[in-house]
Amino acid sequence: MAATGTDSLRDMLRHLARPGELYTSTEEKWVTCTACGHRCRIAPDHEGICKVRFNQNGTLMVPHGYVAGLQIDPIEKKPFFHVLPGARALSFGMLGCDYHCGYCQNWYTSQALRDPLAGTMPEERSAEEIVALAVQHHVPVITSTYNEPLITSEWAVAIFRLARQHGIRCSYVSNGNGTPEVLAYLKPFIDYVKVDLKSFRQKNYQQLGGKLDTVLATIAQLHEMRIWVEVVTLIVPGFNDSPAELQEIAQFLMSVSADIPWHVTAFHEDYKMTDPPRTSADGLLRAAKIGYDSGLHFVYAGNLPGRTERLEDTRCSKCGTTVVKRTGFSVTANLLREGSCPKCGYHLPGRWT
Repeated sequence: MAATGTDSLRDMLRHLARPGELYTSTEEKWVTCTACGHRCRIAPDHEGICKVRFNQNGTLMVPHGYVAGLQIDPIEKKPFFHVLPGARALSFGMLGCDYHCGYCQNWYTSQALRDPLAGTMPEERSAEEIVALAVQHHVPVITSTYNEPLITSEWAVAIFRLARQHGIRCSYVSNGNGTPEVLAYLKPFIDYVKVDLKSFRQKNYQQLGGKLDTVLATIAQLHEMRIWVEVVTLIVPGFNDSPAELQEIAQFLMSVSADIPWHVTAFHEDYKMTDPPRTSADGLLRAAKIGYDSGLHFVYAGNLPGRTERLEDTRCSKCGTTVVKRTGFSVTANLLREGSCPKCGYHLPGRWT
């Protein structure tokens, strides 16, 4: 029988792997992976839920030495709104994910080893080449994104370690399915993390392949570690948009810090989720109002540029002055003075310089 495209891709990725660091060995050459909250216990010659970390004779082999996406984006696209407004980030991604979200916008990379219709061929790149590209284009931030970066953390650290030598900051765009072990591993090398808080209902997370409590613990731990964190909730009509659920999300973020930026963004049909209607501007405005009414200082409405009553802008939480103006991913004015409000002098929380 001829090999399928998925089989061929799996064989290729097995060549682009090296021994990992985020695992423990157990009896009879089994391993337990600690890169994500699934903590897969993997038998020899088997792989974890992510499909890209596998046990080779008692050694956990992990992705290394390639990218499946590499481009320079506005940092607002991640989105980070309290990090270097108007800066560019060199974004790289690999293949695989520990979730299987039906509305994934990057399913062609994240679901590459699950779905025969997905798949982007890996391009071999060294960590040195990736960092050199950032230096060449004077890019101040490198971001691991497109697939789930937690499951490729060893490769990210190889890049981030070199980036640090050039004064380049490093970040993750993650689903937040972390572990204390992987966060401790990343802490010396990572500056900012965007976490998707996809719902506040475990039944919804079960559909996506995750656990709500794990994501909540990751957000709290990132804040405790003083890693800058921004949270995004994609508002999906009929899935997670009830006022009660949105209020619970906002109240949880308040329990961690009122200064965590909360981005509520608009759903559109993608991948396998084509039934719900697109999120309206009114739907985003209602969600944002819940966030502000709950006490959060910074709530942003995204994916509908110019239609959300300036909720793309950053305002001083002390005096209300607009300090950063945006349309979509573009910064049209930045009035901050080294992170401080030009009117009242309050230093806004974030990483501005």
